[in-house]
Amino acid sequence: MSRKKQQPSGCGCLNIPITVILLFLGGGYWLFNQRDNLGIFELLSNNQQQDIPLISPTPTDSPTSTFMPTVSPNPKTETINKPITISKPTAWEKKQIRGIYLSRYQITNNASENMIRERVRYYRNRGFNTIIHGVWGNACTMYKSEVMQQTLGFKSCPNLFEDKWLDWLIDEAHKQGMEVHAYFEKGIKIDKNSPIFDLAISRKWIVPGVDKTYAGIEHYVLDVEIPEVADFFQEILVEFVKKYPKIDAVQWDDYLGYHADLPGKVNRTSQLTNFLKNMINAMKQANPTVSFDICHHNPYWAKQYFAADYQQWKVDRIFIQAYNESGFAEEVNYAQKYNGIAITNKQFHRVEELVNNQQIKSILVFPLDGKPEQTASKLHKITQNIK
Repeated sequence: MSRKKQQPSGCGCLNIPITVILLFLGGGYWLFNQRDNLGIFELLSNNQQQDIPLISPTPTDSPTSTFMPTVSPNPKTETINKPITISKPTAWEKKQIRGIYLSRYQITNNASENMIRERVRYYRNRGFNTIIHGVWGNACTMYKSEVMQQTLGFKSCPNLFEDKWLDWLIDEAHKQGMEVHAYFEKGIKIDKNSPIFDLAISRKWIVPGVDKTYAGIEHYVLDVEIPEVADFFQEILVEFVKKYPKIDAVQWDDYLGYHADLPGKVNRTSQLTNFLKNMINAMKQANPTVSFDICHHNPYWAKQYFAADYQQWKVDRIFIQAYNESGFAEEVNYAQKYNGIAITNKQFHRVEELVNNQQIKSILVFPLDGKPEQTASKLHKITQNIK
């Protein structure tokens, strides 16, 4: 009879070599310490993870510019949840509108879609949030206009401006968080180079006399008291905000007025006010989302010397022109009461005081030398150094 094999009793630990036990214990300790790196917790079920105590600090409002993200339920991310510093906006960046004017001939005749979009990004990178682009001047549109064709027999000013250029400009600006304002240069005034000059003379659309508001420039002013003239302007504006429905604003300048030195000393204030009220009302009915803005002399000068009582026009925004150094401080006082101030590139020595003036809500810059890219670059350097 063979002898029965003896069965081990107990756990049998005594039969395991001591080296194996030490390896097992050492490996377990290493795994525990490396649990974050190895993603051990991810192997647990959702119910098991809910039983794991995690510390989640309560977010608090802080006046500082730091942001502390909430701790993730995944312990692996705890090590990267450090305060993220968010740079505070500069005094320049706090201005509501930081605009630059592009005259109606700033887009070259060889402009491509890529060129226009790059131009928008260029101004965005130089700290601007608004482009004020010329679309009208000398009583004719840059874009092709059916109103122009029906009224005057031609569709636009002599140029190679393509209608889609403005569409690309607006589209890219909105992608960059910017606005585009359409600039109606020269308002109701024309010079002898206007393509409608001879027609306006023959139709007697011009008020008597020559407007010599600015030395060396002779302008002739269209009489908006004539129904045909008033209708023409109104139809042009309505057509524009329908043709470009995503435009953010239209802006008219100090050429919207009659100089006091015109012959006859006729006070045309009430006529101009009625004209503007009707035109703005028609625009709002056609496209209520568009803002009607003006950039004019201070209200006293505008009414006293240009028959422009714009405080009665019900405009959306008023910007005070401060292109002349004489009386600059007075213009600043007016600008503080309205929506902002407009200066030229020759007044950059004034930029710091305007940027640091918290009562000046917006700053518009007109490149008087016709070089907007250089103007934008120079202004960017100045604003970067303002403390």
